[in-house]
Amino acid sequence: MTERTAREIDFSVFLIHRVAESWRKTPSETFRLLDDANIVSEYIVPFYDVLHTLGEERLVNDITELAKKRGVTL
Repeated sequence: MTERTAREIDFSVFLIHRVAESWRKTPSETFRLLDDANIVSEYIVPFYDVLHTLGEERLVNDITELAKKRGVTL
């Protein structure tokens, strides 16, 4: 595993936990919802370079809005 890959995984886990708290769901439930909507593979990981520079509240709001647009029921 490269250092970049490790950072992407760490960031993804961090973000999933923050979103889970906001949604009042477990991290595993949140991951399943995000993964089913392809948000992890099509947004969080590919855009890591930009996303990791944003604040936590902004990230959670962005993920929540994207999830709603992709039909995720919170």
